Amino acid sequence: MKKPRAFADDVEHADGTRRDEILRTAASLIASSGLRTSLQEIAGAAGILPGSLYHHFESKEALLIELVRRYHEDLDRIGENAQRRLERPDSRAVFERIVELGSAIANCAVRHRAALQISFYESPSPNPELVELAERRPTAIQQAILQTLRAGRSSGSIRPEIDLPTLADRICQSMLHVGLDVIRHNAGAEQVAALLCRIVLQGLASGTHSDAKLNRSKAMKTADQVIRSWNDQPDPDDKAAHVRMVARTEFGRRGYEVTTIRDIASAAGLGTGTVYRLIGSKEELLASIMRSFGEKVGGGWVSVLQTDATPIEKLDALSWIDINAVDRFRDEFRIQLAWMRQSPPEVDPGLLFRTRLQQLKTLLSAGIRSGEIRIETPSVAVLSRCVMDVLWIPETIVRAAGKPASLVHARDTVLRGVIDRHK
Repeated sequence: MKKPRAFADDVEHADGTRRDEILRTAASLIASSGLRTSLQEIAGAAGILPGSLYHHFESKEALLIELVRRYHEDLDRIGENAQRRLERPDSRAVFERIVELGSAIANCAVRHRAALQISFYESPSPNPELVELAERRPTAIQQAILQTLRAGRSSGSIRPEIDLPTLADRICQSMLHVGLDVIRHNAGAEQVAALLCRIVLQGLASGTHSDAKLNRSKAMKTADQVIRSWNDQPDPDDKAAHVRMVARTEFGRRGYEVTTIRDIASAAGLGTGTVYRLIGSKEELLASIMRSFGEKVGGGWVSVLQTDATPIEKLDALSWIDINAVDRFRDEFRIQLAWMRQSPPEVDPGLLFRTRLQQLKTLLSAGIRSGEIRIETPSVAVLSRCVMDVLWIPETIVRAAGKPASLVHARDTVLRGVIDRHK
């Protein structure tokens, strides 16, 4: 009588193993190619027939729900464990404790790269469970980071004027960004997490830089001039401009790949054929939107970098450019996240990431040589990718705090660091 039960256990175990294999395969493909990945492609990569895949997941939607659910369970487990550790005495410096927690979050983001990408946009389906999961914020790890920072402030390590909830949000999002392929690149997750923590907590600048002095720099004045030039408004009677505006919103809300011309036409109140006649293909539409974004932001970077200013003043002005870009071009900013994965879409988004990265590498190298920038780093290449990420203040922070306060936050983290250097 026990043999049938043992056999049933074996079958159940085999099904569980196969289900895990399918999820790992799906996660890898989606992380590389995005949500355009089909169930047929997943089945083929897993070495099974599509019919066998449906034995485990009734739809692609069900598979996505499981991927995002496991991601949040993993994050919650990390946050809960960290909060339990906070109840015990710990003599380590706040930097070491944040790096430990940040490394755990970063590794989680790498393990769940597909679910991380899904969380950047609205749910790809109206399924209530998937909608809820896609919108869920990582509150457990944010609370763990916040409590760790509060402990650091109590010990006198963190400057009293720092807004700790905003800082916790910033660190949390930075650690999750380690799951983006172009940020991590070939470096290990722990290495990148430690460097990001070092930038935010200790700052890049070797000297002191007041807000008043930074506001008077030539780089900042140039940045202000560039930002003022962005105030062009489309002609309300220009139907093509109207379609681009609607498409920008839809791409930013849903993600470029899952948004169809039919979706754009419906949102614009036009026929599908009319949209095709006005803007051509979906790829041409995206290219025109992102080209304008790239020209504005990229042009701002070039103008700032050409000024007669110090490396720290230029970094400060670049941060101001990016803060205003997040505020002014929030849809384009979200669209470009698709290019942060291993196999990005073929259409060039116009941001010219590699060009910006090389410019930043040159600037950081000059600052390190002059002694104006001092930071322990494995290489300037890794440092450049990390600084590229932290120069973009998260949209949630810019929206909640406003642009001026976001700039102060950027200076307090990227430039000055939040840790009291006199302690």
